[in-house]
Amino acid sequence: MRIIKAGTTGESGSAEEMAAINAFAKAQLTPEEIYTFSVLLCDNEVDRDFERFTEKTLLELRELFVGKTGITDHDWSAGVQKARIYRTEVVTDPDRKNSLGMPYTYLRGYAYMLRTQSNGDLIAEIEGGIKKETSVGCSVAASLCSICGEELGGGSCSHIKGKQYGGKLCYAELTGAVDAYEWSFVAVPAQRGAGVIKKLDPGKGLSGFVGSEDGSPFSKEFETLSREAALGRRYLKQLRRETLRLALLLDRKLHDALAGSVEKMDEEQLEALKESFDVRLASAFPPLTQLPGRNQVVKLVGDEYKV
Repeated sequence: MRIIKAGTTGESGSAEEMAAINAFAKAQLTPEEIYTFSVLLCDNEVDRDFERFTEKTLLELRELFVGKTGITDHDWSAGVQKARIYRTEVVTDPDRKNSLGMPYTYLRGYAYMLRTQSNGDLIAEIEGGIKKETSVGCSVAASLCSICGEELGGGSCSHIKGKQYGGKLCYAELTGAVDAYEWSFVAVPAQRGAGVIKKLDPGKGLSGFVGSEDGSPFSKEFETLSREAALGRRYLKQLRRETLRLALLLDRKLHDALAGSVEKMDEEQLEALKESFDVRLASAFPPLTQLPGRNQVVKLVGDEYKV
């Protein structure tokens, strides 16, 4: 994400701004001792990993990024801490739309750093436009498919990020901000890895790998396997329902006892149980005919056909 404003402004030295900055400082700082700038941390655009933050998630991240440090190349060692965010805001640009046709919305962070000798080169690089890109490290609770709304790569979703389905792009909607770790100056922003760094809890798994540059060659195979896995899940679901239906015909108590157990059974166990129920039902309810066989005379009572 690019730095959208750099340098000290009259506003940055205001009493309100200095109070926000000094809330993180052990010693009271003066405007002359600090350098302030703002960064565009993340937005609601679909990024190069085919993921996007929802507007609600941006609002949640707004609070989480206050106080977070700025580092270099996402190196979490204490020695590379360079700046700290003291204020954030979510901004909507009414004159700009994202690729989905929605109002462009982004999270802006206001950061400060000390005007020390060691920070002099970094300040000069920011002023000179050399350090223009940052990325963020954060955690979200869910990655939802834009096509079906289910968790990407899990459950009943077999869609692949970056693919088109009926003319609609599949991407992940990152929802439920859990934590913000840091924001970082990146060395090579043109590369895919220099984009927004996001962590999903739990991990992205295979779908995340296939959606990355390294995993893209396996996307077709993964799509086929995902489709077959979805068919298998539907078959198991139907097999469980049929097994419970047969149990209900045999004995209501048997059905109630098995209701929770069948969810833990695999295909082989379910098929064996279903076969056993089929045999018992065939014995308990043999087929009956309304018409007698040739040369047979029967007295028709009809009780077996009454409801």
